[in-house]
Amino acid sequence: MDLSEFDFHLPDERIALRPSEQREACKLLVVDRGGLRDQYFYEMGSFLKPGDLLVANDTKVIPALLFGERAARDEQGRDVAVQTNLLERVSQTDWACLCRPGRRLKVGDVIRFPHSLNGEILAKGDEGRVTLRMNLVDEAFWSAIEAIGKMPIPPYIAKQRPSDDADHTDYQTVYADAAGSVAAPTAGLHFTRELIDGLREQGIGFETLTLHVGAGTFAGLTEEHLKSGRLHSEYYEVHPHTIRKIRETRTQGGRVIAIGTTALRTLETIADQLDSDKTLSGTTDIFIRPGYQFRCINALITNFHLPRSSLFMLICALMGQKRMQEAYAHAIASDYRFYSYGDACLLIPEDD
Repeated sequence: MDLSEFDFHLPDERIALRPSEQREACKLLVVDRGGLRDQYFYEMGSFLKPGDLLVANDTKVIPALLFGERAARDEQGRDVAVQTNLLERVSQTDWACLCRPGRRLKVGDVIRFPHSLNGEILAKGDEGRVTLRMNLVDEAFWSAIEAIGKMPIPPYIAKQRPSDDADHTDYQTVYADAAGSVAAPTAGLHFTRELIDGLREQGIGFETLTLHVGAGTFAGLTEEHLKSGRLHSEYYEVHPHTIRKIRETRTQGGRVIAIGTTALRTLETIADQLDSDKTLSGTTDIFIRPGYQFRCINALITNFHLPRSSLFMLICALMGQKRMQEAYAHAIASDYRFYSYGDACLLIPEDD
């Protein structure tokens, strides 16, 4: 499969650095059998039907960007300022992290953070990747993180501005509940409580699952990904109530509509287990690309994705490559805003 088929030119000014002032007031490009329609996100209910079910990812982004100091190694040495990004929890005390400047760190060094939080370097990898053993655990650890951490905004935003207090609210869905992600499930950022309540009044269901988004979401595709057909692995959990609602929706002829690609990838991972009455959990590295046969979802709400990315390949698998290239060309020409803080689209395949 040639990645150049999934390329497109995106002008820098189309990349959103801040969200819309009102979450639900962003643009919404509807792509369905009617063609391309320019709407606003709050008008979404016009394209849904009573009996449809929206399924969202309720993961909560942790303020995983920390600033500390590497303690001097001797009395004559100097402390070194260290920026640390928590990437993934390895155990009760240990975290996989990205530290800068990585070249000045050694195994055994201690990074001191405010609020009495310290991390000892247990292992060191390439490009600043380290394993830190934290001195605080459970409530004490999370209390310190909430007090000192900043939101880990996407790298293409961080290159143009630093994370700030506004991101603590902006980069979190209103229904976020299960802490564990280092990136937001961004399609959900457009929802407000009022919009969700209004959709429910229309007879449209709204349920949640959890997939903790890892730093791999920002990694580019490699030849190994294309050869293996697998992506980075992420933890998911789907409770019986949500599984039952999906079953009921499908039985009654309603559509299952994923809010975001993380929810979609989780639903497709458990598609063969929808008769379960137990919590389904595990890890998924599912790579959805053209040729994939969808087994659980009928439609998708999502933001606009990077060129040559697994997520653009995913929506091409759902809607067709030619159609999505046309939709993205229209979005670029019509001043839609792209990526995490950008606008959204509602994708409904013609057979639905």
